[in-house]
Amino acid sequence: MQKIKSLMTRQGLRSPQESVHDLSPIENFRIPSKEEFRELREQPTDPQAQQEIINSIEEVYFSSDSFDIVKYELEKLPPVLSLQELEEYRDKLKQQQAAVSKKVADLILEKQPAYAKELERVTSLQTGLQLAAVICTNGRRHLNIAKEGFTQASLGLLANQRKRQLLIGLLKSLRTIKTLQRTDVRLSEMLEEEDYPGAIQLCLECQKAASTFKHYSCISELNSKLQDTLEQIEEQLDVALSKICKNFDISHYTKVQQAYRLLGKTQTAMDQLHMHFTQAIHNTVFQVVLGYVELCAGNTDTKFQKLQYKDLCTHITSDSYIPCLADLCKALWEVMLSYYRTMQWHETHDRDGGPALSSVSDGSNAIGAEEANFDRSYVKKKLEHGLSRIWQDVQLKVKTYLLGTDLSNFKYDDFIFVLDIISRLMQVGEEFCGSKSEVLQESIRKQSVNYFKNYHRTRLEELRMFLENETWELCPVKASFSILQLHEFKFMEQSRSPSMSPSKQPASAISTTVTLFEQYCNGGNPFEIQANNKDEETEDVLASNGYESDEQEKSAYQEYDSDSDVPEELKRDYVDEQTGDVPVKSISRETLKSRKRSDYSLNKVNAPILTNTTLNVIRLVGKYMQMMNILKPIAFDVIHFMSQLFDYYLYAVYTFFGRNDTFELTGLGLSSSRLRTTLNRIQESLIDLEVSTDSTVTLTAVEERKEKVPSLHLSHLVVLTSGNTLYGLAERVVATESLVFLAEQFEFLQPHLDTVMPAAKKPFLQQFYSQTVSTASELRKPIYWIVAAKAIDYEQMLLLMANVKWDVKEIMSQHNIYVDSLLKEFEQFNRRLNEVSKRVRIPLPVSNILWEHCIRLANRTLVEGYANVKKCSNEGRALMQLDFQQFLMKLEKLTDIRPIPDKEFVETYIKAYYLTENDMERWIKEHREYSTKQLTNLVNVCLGSHINKKARQKLLAAIDDIDRPKR
Repeated sequence: MQKIKSLMTRQGLRSPQESVHDLSPIENFRIPSKEEFRELREQPTDPQAQQEIINSIEEVYFSSDSFDIVKYELEKLPPVLSLQELEEYRDKLKQQQAAVSKKVADLILEKQPAYAKELERVTSLQTGLQLAAVICTNGRRHLNIAKEGFTQASLGLLANQRKRQLLIGLLKSLRTIKTLQRTDVRLSEMLEEEDYPGAIQLCLECQKAASTFKHYSCISELNSKLQDTLEQIEEQLDVALSKICKNFDISHYTKVQQAYRLLGKTQTAMDQLHMHFTQAIHNTVFQVVLGYVELCAGNTDTKFQKLQYKDLCTHITSDSYIPCLADLCKALWEVMLSYYRTMQWHETHDRDGGPALSSVSDGSNAIGAEEANFDRSYVKKKLEHGLSRIWQDVQLKVKTYLLGTDLSNFKYDDFIFVLDIISRLMQVGEEFCGSKSEVLQESIRKQSVNYFKNYHRTRLEELRMFLENETWELCPVKASFSILQLHEFKFMEQSRSPSMSPSKQPASAISTTVTLFEQYCNGGNPFEIQANNKDEETEDVLASNGYESDEQEKSAYQEYDSDSDVPEELKRDYVDEQTGDVPVKSISRETLKSRKRSDYSLNKVNAPILTNTTLNVIRLVGKYMQMMNILKPIAFDVIHFMSQLFDYYLYAVYTFFGRNDTFELTGLGLSSSRLRTTLNRIQESLIDLEVSTDSTVTLTAVEERKEKVPSLHLSHLVVLTSGNTLYGLAERVVATESLVFLAEQFEFLQPHLDTVMPAAKKPFLQQFYSQTVSTASELRKPIYWIVAAKAIDYEQMLLLMANVKWDVKEIMSQHNIYVDSLLKEFEQFNRRLNEVSKRVRIPLPVSNILWEHCIRLANRTLVEGYANVKKCSNEGRALMQLDFQQFLMKLEKLTDIRPIPDKEFVETYIKAYYLTENDMERWIKEHREYSTKQLTNLVNVCLGSHINKKARQKLLAAIDDIDRPKR
């Protein structure tokens, strides 16, 4: 079959399909030629037959273009070819082809007008297409010109500009990224400059910028780094906040607060601040104490650093105790001052509105203001609450330090200095948070009571030594002497309000209202050791030894008369109700001029009479009051010990000069019941009379004996038995009047003691003054009674009276000789008194008491002499009256005492001789001041003259009834 096909190809035969495909589109629709139309018309024209021929065409010939007709027909050939059959089959195909062609020709003829018309349209379309091709060509040419002249130039510029803008944006972003990457350096610089708000602001801005450029891969790492940097800044900010605790700086703290406000952590900052203050207190006290401990230890051993603060305090030596305490308080003051200034800063910023609102954006003003107000309220409450917490920490640290050392062996001035520091610290606490510093008070009270007991016991021992070695010589002091001139009482000048003009008072009032925090806010420290206070010299209170000329004596009187330099407290007119004694400093000029010669003091300046021991006691009282003034919680203990000083001095003076059992038995009431009660109380509570060393004594008894002082013995240098010195009158005057002077000083100090004495213990103070201090002047009577009893020879007078005959029958005009003898004794007494007054000024109350005692004893001796008379007449009684009147007349010239003491005692006894029986019985019952012997003698002498034996028995029975209660 392939051979046949190739043969056909060589012959130029083609299949109808191929011939059709080879025609161009235009050629396929060409108009048939006339010969073709004619040939077609000559073929049969039977439409039906034609249609049948067409229908007989196999369907395959109407299939797709890809159908190979030749191959199909060749494959249909039978294996054995028959020419006839082939020709028949060829004719049949020709017929079919002719029918189809005729059909096509008919159709073409039928469609010829439409074809022509359509062909015309195609031609027209072809012409239009050619025109369009020309237009397109021209358009493309013009577009190419426009592209070259406009698009590529102008729009290229626009494209380049857009690209430039994009690149500029990219460059800005790159610069921002570069800046962000270099932020660390700037942040470090700002932190070194302590510009925390700026650093935080920069860091926050960088974080904001980083979030904007987070689409860059390098920025994501930078963002986490910035967060780490911000946390690092917070840590440094916390360190900066801790620096505030020791040295507050306004600008520094303002930066820190602004930084925390930018972070939105104002409340956290306040919590951290309080924690830092607590830590600062602990670290400060530990470092101060550790420094002193290591310094005193003298080595660099680190074992002390591992100790607890409480244990560390026990290693402080006594020499370094006070400097360490001062440094401790100074360091704690710095911490508290920083807290105080912190509060001031917040109060100022709260009042001014503060910078809190300035950082709030306009869009969130209301919310921001509300948050700021809440923060301020929180900060205020936190700060106010922190005051008491910080002060409590300070108290506990100082308490631990105080109780870590035994202060009982400290010197007085050192201990006072410790108290002064603690007192100042408690004042700081009062001003800091209104605290009463109970912790400090209790700890210092324990130390003070412990110290003061030991100190007081030692001082009492010293006082005993002073008293037993005291020769009771006058210690010369200036007439203007005041205890306020002593160094120990300098503290009272600060508490007293000195006399000043009214114009100056408001200034002083203002100065007293300035707190320590206001005073030392800008510098200085209230705990700086004032070395010059210790070395401050006191005013010279000692007078020169005697006067070399009358001019000096005159000037001394002028000094005495001028009371301008005497404190107001000592100018008050105080008169002792018991004795009428007026203190030296309250004596007015008129009183001085009105004195007569019985005051044996006008030959000396009226300076206070006191001894060295008195001055020592006064100085001790001043030291005790210093301690009490500084530490009021132990005021009762101090005042109790002060009272023991006075008690011991009073008991010593009484023991040395006033105790005399012989004269106590006279029953003259020389010692009041109050004085006897006081002396008994002192002896029982203060004086150790036991000398046994019994080993079975209980511990309680030993402790009680420790609180007591051994009984006293007068110095052997003091002679009280010589008549030439009026039995030690000078020493007695110095001792007694120094006691009175001491009592006056206690009276002067009473208001001050009363103000510091606890209310519950004030009855003790009142009782001390009413029962003890006020009895000092009462000791004059028993002490000077001993002198009066020995100064006059009363026994010689009784012997002289016994020799007088009283049963005379006529009235005598001449007095008896015993009167002259008695008056001579008084004149001699007066001379001796003058001699003594040259050594020691004898105050008017003393001379009055001496004269009063002598006169009383003389009068009682007279009554005793009259009571010894066995027989007496009326004329004898008149002689007694004459003698007594002579005695009174002469005596009144020797003394200024009026009325004469016991004058009625003698006169009443003499006149009782004339009484009738009934009057005498009543008189005996009313006059119990006379002894039984004197009354009995009176009755016996009267027997026979105007009283019978029966009446005598009755009167004696009445006397016996009176005497029975005494027995």
